[in-house]
Amino acid sequence: MTSSSSSNGASTRTMKKIGTPTKSTDLDWSGGEGVLPGRAALGPIFLMSVTPVFSIVFFHVCANMKGNFLAFGQQCLRDGLGATITAIWPDPWDAVAWKMILSFMAFQLLLMKVIPGDRFEATLTPKGNRPVYIANGMACYLTTLAVLVLLDLTQAFNPATIYDKFGNILSSMNVFAWCFCLGLLVKGHVAPSSSDSGTNGSWITDFYWGMELYPRVLGWDVKMFTNCRCGMMFWAVAIVAFCYKNMELHGGHLQYGMAVSVALQLIYIFKFFHWEMGYMCSMDIQHDRAGYYICWGCLVWVPAVYTSQAFYLTAHAPELSTLTALAIFIAGFVCVWSNYDSDHQRYIFRQTNGDCRIWGRQPDKIVAKYVANGVAKESLLLVDGWWKISRHFHYVPEILASFFWSVSALDTGLVGPYFYVVFLTILLTDRAFRDDDRCRKKYGKYWTEYCEVVPYKIVPGVV
Repeated sequence: MTSSSSSNGASTRTMKKIGTPTKSTDLDWSGGEGVLPGRAALGPIFLMSVTPVFSIVFFHVCANMKGNFLAFGQQCLRDGLGATITAIWPDPWDAVAWKMILSFMAFQLLLMKVIPGDRFEATLTPKGNRPVYIANGMACYLTTLAVLVLLDLTQAFNPATIYDKFGNILSSMNVFAWCFCLGLLVKGHVAPSSSDSGTNGSWITDFYWGMELYPRVLGWDVKMFTNCRCGMMFWAVAIVAFCYKNMELHGGHLQYGMAVSVALQLIYIFKFFHWEMGYMCSMDIQHDRAGYYICWGCLVWVPAVYTSQAFYLTAHAPELSTLTALAIFIAGFVCVWSNYDSDHQRYIFRQTNGDCRIWGRQPDKIVAKYVANGVAKESLLLVDGWWKISRHFHYVPEILASFFWSVSALDTGLVGPYFYVVFLTILLTDRAFRDDDRCRKKYGKYWTEYCEVVPYKIVPGVV
C-alpha cells in the first residue's frame, strides 16, 4: 500500500487525455490475476460488504476485548450479529474526529506542494506516458512527526486524543473513503486524467478496482495522497500518538514492549519514505488502478489494521525485561534492513540498467524481450543477490519484521495483536502470484527461463 508528486508536490506530467474510457484487457486490469478467487464481481461485492464492518469490529475487539475474537463471537451469539454491530459502531459524525481527519489531510496536501524535492521520472506507462514526481516524502515524514511533537510541547493538541477518538476516526474515515471512491468512479467516466484509464464494463468492478492508473485532482496525485500521505503517514502519526497515551496510562513511563514495537514500525516507515520513489515504480502504482481496493484500503484498512499492534499494546503491553526488548528490537531491525536491502538491489539494478555491483560483483541477469503496443522492447531480470534466493524473497523479512513488532504482546492465544502478520502473509502471497501471472504473460519464454533459475516464488522449498 501507497503515492506520487510533481511541481512542488504531487502531480504527474501532463498526459494525453482520452474523451471516452476504453474497455480494459485482462493484461492491464488490476483484477485479472492472483491466487484469491472471485476477483471479477462476487469477490469485490463480498469485500466491500465485509471490510468496512471488519475494520470497526477489529477496533472493538482490540479496544474492549483484549484482542480476543472468541469473546466477540460469544457477544454476537448472545445479542445477535446485527444488534452487536449496531451497538459497537462509533459515531461517524463526531466533530473532534472530523476536525483531526481534515486538519491532517489539509496539512499533508500542503506539504506535498510546498516542500521541495528532486524530480523523479517513473517507468513508462502501458499507454506511453511517463509520470513525474517530486521526491519529498522523507522531508514530509520528518516534518509531520516534528509538528506532532511540537503540538504537544506547546499544549496546542494532545496526541493521546487520537487514541481516545480512534473508533470515531475509523468510522468517519469509512464515510470519507466511500465518498472519495465514488468521486473517483465518476471522474474516471467523465474526466480521466490520462490515457491510462478505462472501464471493465461493470460499475462494480470499476468502483472496486478503479478506472485510472494515475488520477490527479487539482494537481495532486491521488495515489500519493491516499497511499503515502494518508495511509503510511497516518500509520506513523497514530502509533506515536498511542505512545503518548501509553505514557499517560503509566505515569509518564513508556513501556518497553510499546517502545520496541513503535520503534520498529517507525524505522520501517522511515525506510518506506526513503524508498518512496521505488514504491512509485511498484505494482501498487504501475498496475493497480485507483479504486476501492487501493484507496479505501489506504484510507481505512491501513489505519485500522497496520496500527493494531501499537493500539493493542497501548493498554495491554506486558512488562518486558531490557534484554528481551533489546533482542526483539535487534531481530526486527535486521528484518527491516534485509527488506530494504533487497528492494535497494533491484532499484539500483534497474536504474543502472544492470551496470552495478551486487554483493561485490557484477550481477547475473536475463535479457527478456517482449512487445508492448506494437513496439519491441526488452527488460533485464535480476537473478543475483537476494533475488536469486527466490523471486520475492523480500517478502520474507517483511513478514518477519511485522512479527517482531507484534510479538511484544507475547500472548499467542490472542488473534488481535497478530492479525496484521496473518493478513500481510496472505496479501504478499497473493501479490506474488499476481506478479508471476503478469510477468508470464509479458515475458513468455524468458519468464520460463527465469523461473528455471529461480524456481520458488517466496520461500525456497515451500512456495
